[in-house]
Amino acid sequence: MAAPLSWNFSLEVTNRTGFSDTNTDMARLDGTETYHNIKFPGHMHTQDSLNYAANFKFQDTDTVIVTYPKSGTTWMQEIITLVFNKGDTTLSRSQPNWSRAPWLEQYYCNQILQASKGPRIITTHLPYHILAPALRDSKAKVVYVARNPKDVAVSYYHFHNMANFLPDPGTFSEFLSDFLKGTVHYGSWFDHVKGWTDHAQNFQNSLYITYEEMWQDLRGSLEKVSRFLQCSLTQEELKSAQKYCSFNSMKENIMVNYTLIPQEIMDHSKGKFMRKGKIGDWKNMFTEEQSDIFDAVYSAQMADSSLLFKWEYFENTPKPMITISTPVSSALREIVQLKYCIS
Repeated sequence: MAAPLSWNFSLEVTNRTGFSDTNTDMARLDGTETYHNIKFPGHMHTQDSLNYAANFKFQDTDTVIVTYPKSGTTWMQEIITLVFNKGDTTLSRSQPNWSRAPWLEQYYCNQILQASKGPRIITTHLPYHILAPALRDSKAKVVYVARNPKDVAVSYYHFHNMANFLPDPGTFSEFLSDFLKGTVHYGSWFDHVKGWTDHAQNFQNSLYITYEEMWQDLRGSLEKVSRFLQCSLTQEELKSAQKYCSFNSMKENIMVNYTLIPQEIMDHSKGKFMRKGKIGDWKNMFTEEQSDIFDAVYSAQMADSSLLFKWEYFENTPKPMITISTPVSSALREIVQLKYCIS
């Protein structure tokens, strides 16, 4: 997630969060912007900001982080910041992630980019069909981060409970139904992941990496990203980057854990932005029936995709489960077809 619309941005006089300390305007906190039939939080998006993103002029030196919400966005922002800075934590410990890697579709992005110097890190949750025309002829480096959708759904549900700029999610069962239908804010996970990965060949420079890959092998993921960015690290620089982009380190870093955001906007008494950071936490939330329905929808939606996801992790085995193999009964298939309009 990104910085709140209610903090009026000022390039001249800002506090250490990157936003001025003027009186907070909560008028758009409950608002929603709809763009290309996808809902976005009105608190951070406007029609102008979304149009700005769709028609953005990328520079060949840009690095673009693309994710569906709750898929490792903040983690990749931290990784790329530390890679570009050779493991030096000065920037990552003094400037909020939304300021050093702003969300392109957020209202404040234009002002931050105008004031930036050197290669830019840009973040987006936009789906492929909205942003692709602007990116197609660019040599910008695109990093797509994906996460297994069961963990995404659980993390996104908990985030709804603490983020006052998102609608009340209701029960987890209700939220999961909306998630599978693709009617939650930022749209369908399935459309987002397939849109970007199916068309990766349309970009001159793209890297696909998963949350689970970063969790299992952070050092290897850092090396992978540094090679892609053509920014080599010494062993000491790599060691420092690995230390400070670990989940535990980020959880305590106020520049990435969102504790700088006012309570009225993000209520940390209802949960933490950086909650667990594990693979397979969905098993603590899903009922067996919910898991079966999810598997059936996933199998139908991803039938033409070659992507594999790690769904859970067993410490005593070398590899976690990576495929869904649950047989879909005719009765369950009928429920899925009727409820989620899947043939």
